Amino acid sequence: MSYQIKVLLLSFFVGLVLSFIIIPILKRLKVGQIEREDGPQSHLKKQGTATMGGMIIVIGIVIITIILFMQYRKVELNTIKNFIPLVLVSLGFGLVGFIDDFKKLVLKNTEGLKPSYKMLGLLIISVTFVIFLYKIIGTEIFIPIIKTYITIPSWLYIPFAIFVMLGTTNAVNLTDGIDGLATSVTTIIIACLTVIGIMMDVKEVVLLGSMVCGINLAFLIFNMYPAKVFMGDTGSLLLGGVIVAMALYLKMPLILIIIALIPILETISVIMQVGYYKKTGKRIFKMAPLHHHFELSGWNENKVVSMFSIFTLVLCFIGLNII
Repeated sequence: MSYQIKVLLLSFFVGLVLSFIIIPILKRLKVGQIEREDGPQSHLKKQGTATMGGMIIVIGIVIITIILFMQYRKVELNTIKNFIPLVLVSLGFGLVGFIDDFKKLVLKNTEGLKPSYKMLGLLIISVTFVIFLYKIIGTEIFIPIIKTYITIPSWLYIPFAIFVMLGTTNAVNLTDGIDGLATSVTTIIIACLTVIGIMMDVKEVVLLGSMVCGINLAFLIFNMYPAKVFMGDTGSLLLGGVIVAMALYLKMPLILIIIALIPILETISVIMQVGYYKKTGKRIFKMAPLHHHFELSGWNENKVVSMFSIFTLVLCFIGLNII
């Protein structure tokens, strides 16, 4: 059995066990979902559902990373040395989300982490990781379709990579609004990047992708409609970090334009809605982000998740064929 399958199965088992342990604790502590009154009325029944479930993913990643470190430190030292920063940047984004969730849900501070502080935290993590990438892999990026690498100047690469990191994490955060949506879409994207890692024999990316896919699939059992737990910003920012860390390490940030089109469209819908409303006082969509527009157009949550997931799967197949 190939190592990536072993990692995925182990991660799935760990994620499953953690879910059975952590979800009752969250319920007992009354760490419950707070629904917006101006959101879809059908979501009001979700009020109080256990959230901060991203802790399951966080703790699962920590446990599996320790196991992998003990397993590979003697035979794959270079792989592990480069694997650890990928894990740390993902956990770093998750930590920012955790602080936001903790303030809102545990300390009952409705504002949570101030947007400026939240963005500063994400920026610090992004800058640190991009500097690491610059020193380790340089400034090469892969151009899909023409299938070639180009080296861009550091003064362009560094701000570009930081922009991609901030954009991706926030895009995934916006995608998290329907039972199982962010989990399903990100698992497909991460699986696609893992396949690319296998094709390119980049073991550290394959380890991270296999680990997160396994934990996500276990989490999805409890996160699919009707959800017993939500991931919160802890999970969505972490998963955004995983995606962008893998893509940048593979030198393929541009592939995200294709395989991560759903989170991109979710972000664009918010930007368009806010901008158009400020200018005209009218709305383009019934509600933003985009998944709420489809909900209010008559699609149930399962249909939105299914269609967005299928669309992402097709885009990932296209992405794999243009590299």
